[in-house]
Amino acid sequence: MSVTTIDLDDDALAKAMRVSGGATKKDVVNAALREYAERHERATQRARHMQVAQQWDYQGWQQLRDAEKRGEE
Repeated sequence: MSVTTIDLDDDALAKAMRVSGGATKKDVVNAALREYAERHERATQRARHMQVAQQWDYQGWQQLRDAEKRGEE
């Protein structure tokens, strides 16, 4: 854990403390940082997923699935 001195928007901090139920400024800021990082990680994963999904071949998958059901693998 590092100690950092920063200027915070008091109104935004008060609102964040109210909606999050955080007991201290430190708790609220740490929760906000974690949420921010997780949101961006999810966005990156979603973008990667969408890129891969563009290469999906549903009809080819359906043919393989049907062949497996018939035992033709």
